[in-house]
Amino acid sequence: MGYLFDPANWEWVITGNNARFLVEGFLVNVQIALVSMVLALALGLTLALLSLSRIAPVRVGAKLWIDVFRNLPLIFLILYLALSLPESVRSFWVDNAPGFLPEAMRSQLVLAGVLGLVLYNSAVLAEIMRAGVLSLDRGQREAAAALGLSYSQQMRQVVLPQGLRRMVPATVSQLVTLTKDTTLVSIIAIQEAVRSGRILSQTAGNPFVGGDVTAPILQVMIFVGVLFIAFNLALSRLSRRLETRESRRTATRAPSTVEQPAAA
Repeated sequence: MGYLFDPANWEWVITGNNARFLVEGFLVNVQIALVSMVLALALGLTLALLSLSRIAPVRVGAKLWIDVFRNLPLIFLILYLALSLPESVRSFWVDNAPGFLPEAMRSQLVLAGVLGLVLYNSAVLAEIMRAGVLSLDRGQREAAAALGLSYSQQMRQVVLPQGLRRMVPATVSQLVTLTKDTTLVSIIAIQEAVRSGRILSQTAGNPFVGGDVTAPILQVMIFVGVLFIAFNLALSRLSRRLETRESRRTATRAPSTVEQPAAA
């Protein structure tokens, strides 16, 4: 424990731009995570609705897609896509990527990382969403049908609003996992937080790069871990606030049964 908390092993944090170097790498993780979250949620909801379709071929195809990508290792998906994406697709991204993105997000291989995260997490989210919809009491849909609503209207106006609220905790948990999984893109040479940490640990204290203190890999990775904890805690807190706000907005007050005294 003395080695862990020895001030000499943490001096690198306040030396030069070491901490900034790691934070900049972590921002790449955040940007990849945010883009992947939006796409995974959209694709996951689409797959969940298709898996509940009344058309058998559509339902079977969606379930097969979900089962395949949900059971493939994420690291396999990222590596496969990095090796199999056509050069034309990579070149198109490099030529047309927005200039405000960091260099790591404009690299040829970033698409493989994002697509791998989206394909895997959308399949998992689709199962979460499907379970949320099926958890609703059957009477909800029967009541909507009795009011003359079509199947699409039932899903849009009755089933999904209630089902989506029920699956918020599980959905946020998966999004937190997605954020942590962005570290896997380091295997395809994208410089995110973990890869930046390894570079810092290997170069800090090297006289050829102007360093004067060492950066032990254990302390560097603890620093990176704290960054992920802070971001994921903020994400979880935001989801709880949204869930509480939605619950208050949709809550109904029971009418009072206490008789008021007659005015004199």
